[in-house]
Formats: sequence, structure tokens, C-alpha cells
Amino acid sequence: MENSTFGKLERVHKRRDYLTVYQQGVRTHSEHFTCIVCPNPAGVRRLGITIIKKVGNAVTRNRIKRLIREFYRLHKPKLPASLDIVIMVKIRKALPTNHEIRRELERLLIRTRDE
Repeated sequence: MENSTFGKLERVHKRRDYLTVYQQGVRTHSEHFTCIVCPNPAGVRRLGITIIKKVGNAVTRNRIKRLIREFYRLHKPKLPASLDIVIMVKIRKALPTNHEIRRELERLLIRTRDE
């Protein structure tokens, strides 16, 4: 069984890495999220999250990021290795419930796995 933690090596940190994903990655969209996936040479799947301030205050933005990280942590064994995944949050109206967030991420990441 694979380790179900979300450590430092599994995060996209540097601006250069984000720019590479934005330029070379494949985008998939849902109502509240855009997922960009790009292969990386490191051999480790990594997650990056971007969220704009229009989504809400810091408490709201951090809650959404926590939900995304938790979803990734629980579902990462189902994802292919050697990928950089950047999830852009684009919520502008009413905030989705936890269940809606999980359902949308599941659809996005299943599309990622199938491509």
C-alpha cells in the first residue's frame, strides 16, 4: 500500500515549475476548477493549487485548498506517476459544498488518468 501522506516532494513550489505546467500542460475544465496536467522528469506526482482572491476571504480559500489536498492525498494511488497537476480554483458565485467539490475533482482527475 502506498504512503498516503502529502509531503514536501509532492508539491509544486517554484514559479518556474508552475510556468512549465501552464505552457506545456493539458487542460480540463469543470464548473469550479481547471486542472492542468503535465508530465515531469522527476518521477514523482506533484500537486499545485492556485486560487484567486475573488473566491472569498482567507478562511474560505484555505478551506478549499485543504479539501483539494485531502482529496489528492486519498486518491493519489489511482493517479499515474510522474505528473505535475495544477488545480486552478475559479469559483465566482456561491461556494460549492464539500460533496460537490469532491465530485468535480473526481471527474477531473479520472479524465486525467484516462488520457
